[in-house]
Amino acid sequence: MIIADVVISGLLLLGGAFALIGSWGLAKLPSLMSRLHGPTKATTLGVGSCLIASMVYFPAYGHAWTAHELLITLFLFITAPISANLIAKAYLHGCRTEPDENAPAAEGMPVAPPHDADWATFGRDEELEEMILGETGDASPERRS
Repeated sequence: MIIADVVISGLLLLGGAFALIGSWGLAKLPSLMSRLHGPTKATTLGVGSCLIASMVYFPAYGHAWTAHELLITLFLFITAPISANLIAKAYLHGCRTEPDENAPAAEGMPVAPPHDADWATFGRDEELEEMILGETGDASPERRS
């Protein structure tokens, strides 16, 4: 029991520290792109550590083990990077299609696409489309052969 208490306490302290650092980063970092790292990296590890501490606690104190905490942890570790990627992609798309004159310029941003840019944020490559679609404009396999 003493070893389990040490492991549980260590995981809870580690989780609390990560959650505090991630929350601080979310509140204090200057731009959206830098603020993404707080909740997606540190806070994810913080919540994951607390859930792992819960997974150790219940079997150590005679309760039945359930997979709820494990499933929540897996779901968290899978969805956090995906949601951060979508937020970053939406931010880049907004910067490129509707630039704000008052906002500081993001370093390394490519040249803005024409106004008919799609969701990929890189505009349309007409030469590539012609090569893929051919002269008919139809992408079906029967037409391309």
